[in-house]
Amino acid sequence: MSFVDAAVARMPAPLQKLALAHRELVKFAMVGGTTFIVDTAVFYLLKTTVLAEKPVTAKIFAVLVATILSYVLNREWSFKARGGRETHHEAALFFAISAVGMGINAAPLWISSYVFELRVPNVTPLEENIADFISAQIIGTLLAMVFRWWAFRKFVFLELEEDLAAVEPPGDDLAEREAS
Repeated sequence: MSFVDAAVARMPAPLQKLALAHRELVKFAMVGGTTFIVDTAVFYLLKTTVLAEKPVTAKIFAVLVATILSYVLNREWSFKARGGRETHHEAALFFAISAVGMGINAAPLWISSYVFELRVPNVTPLEENIADFISAQIIGTLLAMVFRWWAFRKFVFLELEEDLAAVEPPGDDLAEREAS
């Protein structure tokens, strides 16, 4: 029994059917949960040490580390059943989309930090950390996750039919050529 099957087996019956129908989304969410933990740990490690004065830089670095892990896990697990492009092309698209996602992820933190000025000395350290967590780890991550889910399926990890359609133009088969 796979890890996903074991997790789904513990769900209430109505949710099991839904989860099994959307296996790929469940795997994507599990990868997202794992990379969320990595992102959060790296972000707060950097934000409380060497990048204390640069929270957006700390966030971008944390997202970069999580993105590298995300590529490996998504390629080898979440989207394993999908057709693939050449590895270098797939990776380039994945990281280009992830760069856009990184900007989406960092934008709420930038707004919180520099527009609303939720930084010490304007607020207490506790208030700053709460504002950073909500803006970067909750709002930014959710917005970026929705964008990445759509973009990865649309542009990076194509379904096999889409791969074939991209390689073979419609109406260009041997039977049509012989008929003319």
